[in-house]
Amino acid sequence: MASVPTLSDLQMRHDPAGRGYHVVYREHEVNHCPGCGRTQWLIGRMSAECAFCTTALPLAEASMRHHNAPVVIQHRNRVTAPAWAA
Repeated sequence: MASVPTLSDLQMRHDPAGRGYHVVYREHEVNHCPGCGRTQWLIGRMSAECAFCTTALPLAEASMRHHNAPVVIQHRNRVTAPAWAA
């Protein structure tokens, strides 16, 4: 099994500001496609895709979610009586 070198193995440090401009799709804003300049998007859970040239961008809100914490979805039971009751 091959091992993957870490940043410390390569004597590099993690510097998000040094990576440059990071394009993301921002909800409630006009987002122009970096590929074609249009503003029509197909929105998914983790990314948005341009409806014309299929350029994909990560969602800004999705990257802010803490990935180690479980996502809890609570559903309300609309039926008060059991399904088998008449």
